[in-house]
Amino acid sequence: MAPAHSAAHARGMTVVPRSPAPRPIDPGVRIGHVHLRTADIDRVRDFYVGVLGFDVVFEARDVPGWGTTGDILFLSAGGYHHHLGFNTWKSRGGAPQPDGVTGLHHVALNYPTKAGLADAVRRLREAGVPVRQASDHGTHLAVYLSDPDGNDLELAWDRPADEWPRDEAGHLAGLFGDLDLDELLAEAA
Repeated sequence: MAPAHSAAHARGMTVVPRSPAPRPIDPGVRIGHVHLRTADIDRVRDFYVGVLGFDVVFEARDVPGWGTTGDILFLSAGGYHHHLGFNTWKSRGGAPQPDGVTGLHHVALNYPTKAGLADAVRRLREAGVPVRQASDHGTHLAVYLSDPDGNDLELAWDRPADEWPRDEAGHLAGLFGDLDLDELLAEAA
């Protein structure tokens, strides 16, 4: 086993890569934050803070950036400097990214518990936010939706790693089943 993969295995990660990198990245690397363009800081704040429950870490208006000025908003769960950043530097009043172009597919927000994911689904329903898809991927449960700017989100809960579907060699076995949201809400109540 390559050194980086040995370190991942030692931390309890048991997935065997199908194609290990010849020069693996440090296994401690994590996605720190995602910064998105928005058409309207207030609208995106209402959704991420008012519906999903993120905390505002920093917010400012008319901030210089990228050759213009705009509004910025940094949001956090649990006191991190920011998990999500938003700006209007080149997007104030803009339309959502159209289908058929390259770019970000979605941002996944992982909840530490199944009950936390169920609470997010409750909040979405209470706010009238439509869910586009609900899936059981074997490794995790996933609820897909779009934010007010058309950015796609995946709200997810990871099953314990020892429950992930694998083949005999330890590779992940894909699973794309449906997730019953009413059942999720009832289980996590």
